[in-house]
Amino acid sequence: QVQVVESGGGLVQAGGSLRLSCAASGSIRSINAMGWYRQAPGKQRELVVIIRSSGTTTYADSVQGRFTISRDNAKNTVSLQMNSLKPEDTGVYFCYANMRPYGVLNPGNDYWGQGTQVTVSS
Repeated sequence: QVQVVESGGGLVQAGGSLRLSCAASGSIRSINAMGWYRQAPGKQRELVVIIRSSGTTTYADSVQGRFTISRDNAKNTVSLQMNSLKPEDTGVYFCYANMRPYGVLNPGNDYWGQGTQVTVSS
């Protein structure tokens, strides 16, 4: 059994910073990618950033230059440093991992964290 757990989030004023962390745990054979999605009220879940096993990253245009993802492969963790936050960054942030657990034939399986609330006040 594998799981993804986020931490961090909270309330911050516009222009402030927050840091989110995420850890994947369990019987993990390999991790193909990890990252963050977010969902604002009344909107669909959208990609924020993803980092692949190769190290390549894809950021949403809306966060490029303000958010930075980092990873620790030895600990199966990723962190998201969010700077210059805007009210439109408000939403529930979900950690995402595409992994292959031991004993699973499918090389890529999607796992989600429970989500953490980020609120940016104007």
